[in-house]
Amino acid sequence: MQASLRTGSGRQALHLRRCFVAVQPTARAARSRAMATAAAASDKLPPLVSPQWLAERLSSDPSVRVLDCCWYMPVHGRNNHADFRASRLPGARFFDIDGVAADAAAARGLPHMLPSEQGFAAAMDALGITNDTPVVLYDHLGIFSAPRVWWTFKVFGHDKVAVLQGGLPAWRAAGLPLDTAPPPSDDHMFAASAACAAAAAGSSSSSSSGGASYKARLDKSKVRSIDDMLANIGSRSEQVMDARSAGRFVGTEPEPRPGLRGGHIPGARSLPFPSLLEAGAYKPADQLAAAFAAAGLDPARPIVGSCGSGLTACILALALYQVNGSLAAVYDGSWSEYGGREDVPVSTLPVDP
Repeated sequence: MQASLRTGSGRQALHLRRCFVAVQPTARAARSRAMATAAAASDKLPPLVSPQWLAERLSSDPSVRVLDCCWYMPVHGRNNHADFRASRLPGARFFDIDGVAADAAAARGLPHMLPSEQGFAAAMDALGITNDTPVVLYDHLGIFSAPRVWWTFKVFGHDKVAVLQGGLPAWRAAGLPLDTAPPPSDDHMFAASAACAAAAAGSSSSSSSGGASYKARLDKSKVRSIDDMLANIGSRSEQVMDARSAGRFVGTEPEPRPGLRGGHIPGARSLPFPSLLEAGAYKPADQLAAAFAAAGLDPARPIVGSCGSGLTACILALALYQVNGSLAAVYDGSWSEYGGREDVPVSTLPVDP
């Protein structure tokens, strides 16, 4: 059963409840209610929530906010703006990964780098999100870009955040309703991006959230720079997990971004992100733990994520969180920065000594 939604919030919730009852087995409904009750009593959300869990929360808890975080690589041949306009979860707002990001000067030409505290806080205000708002994130490929936004929320101190397991495809497969009406306006759709940009343009060197209602505090201990990564080559104080394909890791497959060298940061371990997924969703936690072990990574020791641009490294970070309950650090510039430098060491060995 597939439903679409073009109604107001009251009728929307009623329609969602009816659809949810039609597709939800009794035992699973009981488990979802238990999860919702536990999460409501906690300062955190579970890292992953099911479509059934989210459907029940949306029909009973008006404080929940849902963000559509769809983003694509050129190889996908899709447009995230067009996809959001075409269909989205009921009440979802658009979170543009390239828009809620550092400005051009701060990013130094690198894609979707973390925004400033002021920029993130302004984006949250524009989305109607407070520091206490439960937020659920999803994307249109199942699990791809939403983990980057999950990590971003976490690193700015927002613990009440979860990713929809299986994303929009899982929601659709469950027969739950989609909103196919056009967004109110482009100004509404891109409100968070505009607010972030305005905050960046008016921000000073202060680390505070300025006049924003939302208070963002960046956990700098979870963000790595190229200098940190270079120092770690010698110290090996942190393990490095690389989410790119095995071919890109050893330099036999070309990088999708022009002008980048092939290979990897010396000492890194290859863990291509698709190995953690099955049918667009995360594998069970025991299988995730086995994948980390097979890659030569110890979840009990500090681990830093890297990839092409800091996005799919967060797929690994969310997987690791399910294994050890700790937020991994991420090299934000990743290979877009490191691979563009000629003055840094690169390895092309499958496994470094």
